[in-house]
Amino acid sequence: MRFALVTDAWHPQVNGVVHSLSTMVDIGQAKNHEVLVIQPQDYPTFPLPSYPEIRLATTPWKMMKSLREFSPDAVHIATEGTLGIFARIWLNHLKIPFTTSYHTRFPEYVQERLPIPLSWGYNFLRWFHGAAERVMVPTPTMDQLLNQHRVHRKTVIWNRGVNHELFRPRFQEDFYGPRPYWLCTGRVAVEKNIEAFLRLDLPGTKIIVGDGPARESMQRKYSEAIWLGYKFGEELAKIYADSDVFVFPSKTDTFGNVLLESIASGTPVAAFPVPGPQDVLKPGVDGVLSENLKDACLSALRLDRDVVHRSSMDWDWDTCFQTFLSHLAPIESSKFGYQFNEFDSPPILPTSD
Repeated sequence: MRFALVTDAWHPQVNGVVHSLSTMVDIGQAKNHEVLVIQPQDYPTFPLPSYPEIRLATTPWKMMKSLREFSPDAVHIATEGTLGIFARIWLNHLKIPFTTSYHTRFPEYVQERLPIPLSWGYNFLRWFHGAAERVMVPTPTMDQLLNQHRVHRKTVIWNRGVNHELFRPRFQEDFYGPRPYWLCTGRVAVEKNIEAFLRLDLPGTKIIVGDGPARESMQRKYSEAIWLGYKFGEELAKIYADSDVFVFPSKTDTFGNVLLESIASGTPVAAFPVPGPQDVLKPGVDGVLSENLKDACLSALRLDRDVVHRSSMDWDWDTCFQTFLSHLAPIESSKFGYQFNEFDSPPILPTSD
């Protein structure tokens, strides 16, 4: 199969969306599928305000030449940035079927930063995803949320996986100071609610793996924590396995791949009872959910690490890829015969379909 992936989230960004999408591409190519990735590095870009790690393409219409030459059997639009928006407009205009996916609670994310009503964000989502054949969502809770806001009538579940060879239980070593070790990984930013974890009065040592716009101010304020920056591969896997509890304070994630990496390492999770943790974790087995995050942390310490590890075995990337493939919308081979001049001016955006 030849499929094209249009995404505003790609390397060198470090986040769960990039990890999931790049894993799909790697597995697809390993299985002899042909994959075209339309991503910001191929175009002039500008930084997204308040999130400079994300670069948005300034000439997204140039993707049409690549798509026409590749002539994919299916197109998936993964994100709602400039590349995603342009692909949605033109594919819909040409009556070429496509699928989309929902990775980030976009309206809530925007509301954390700007005085914009939540309803505006969901109006945009209804417009963006409304033209898709199917919208892939990571969990049943997100499926219910999008249906509740009338975003799309054809949502389908596209779960995630974890690399069990990399993330596994290991011999624990005391590298960072007194135990217990409380680990939090990911982007250090306001929407991740990391300060809710850092404020907790807990025994032992807090460890932060990751970086982001709020790191400098938070590191000054909470200098007693261990700040390691981004870690990858074996080094990251060892930190997961060395930790006693993984703390996930976010309330805006749609899934949280880090939850799977933690439980695959045998490390139980403490989190709020919100979408993402509610869909991934088995409370009392591999994690504890509570509105009182401190109570959740202390209770998670008592969970059996062998049981935690075994609970992760239901999640794997191969199954995730097959699900992704099955949800794609096939395209008639003649559809990409449309001639488009890559140097044309961008189209006038339609106000409605």
